[in-house]
Amino acid sequence: MNRHPEDYRIIRSRRKTLSIEVTPELEVIVRAPRWVSGKEIRSFVDEKKEWIQKTKARVAARQELEKNAPDIRLTQKELNELIQEAKRVIPGRVDFYAGQIGVTYGRITIRHQKTRWGSCSAKGNLNFNCLLMLAPPEVLDAIVVHELCHRKEMNHSARFYREVHRVYPEYDRWNTWLKKNGRELQRRNPI
Repeated sequence: MNRHPEDYRIIRSRRKTLSIEVTPELEVIVRAPRWVSGKEIRSFVDEKKEWIQKTKARVAARQELEKNAPDIRLTQKELNELIQEAKRVIPGRVDFYAGQIGVTYGRITIRHQKTRWGSCSAKGNLNFNCLLMLAPPEVLDAIVVHELCHRKEMNHSARFYREVHRVYPEYDRWNTWLKKNGRELQRRNPI
């Protein structure tokens, strides 16, 4: 790792490609293979200057909005009630869609997570975020179908998404809703 005078930090590793990221602190990080020269990295950053500026502006604007937004965080009591509601609702949705997909599953766990909406382990255990109860029911169904389809395909291949769309044709619509509004749901996290 070395700091660069051009206002970006380089992190070298065994990776094969160059990438750029803008952190929430508005720091620009370039991830680079060990063998790529400084000149090539500078050229890559120059090519991406417009993207970097737009991304920094977008991150700063989002942070400003969040800073001025009303505090909508859940109390611990509300969070516990949400978890209990999820434990009542989600197993029924899982059972319904498992039958349609033709798969079995293991344990269902409901958690309060800061980043993930759901997951499926290699053993077929399913994990869901209780904050899904704050989204439209169609979003919950989209996540349930997504995770159950991993029982057939443990990847995100074209075959996986064909199965998701076969079972839940409206998947893209509700997945897009979650991408657009999920950050707002995550803001409900308790202190």
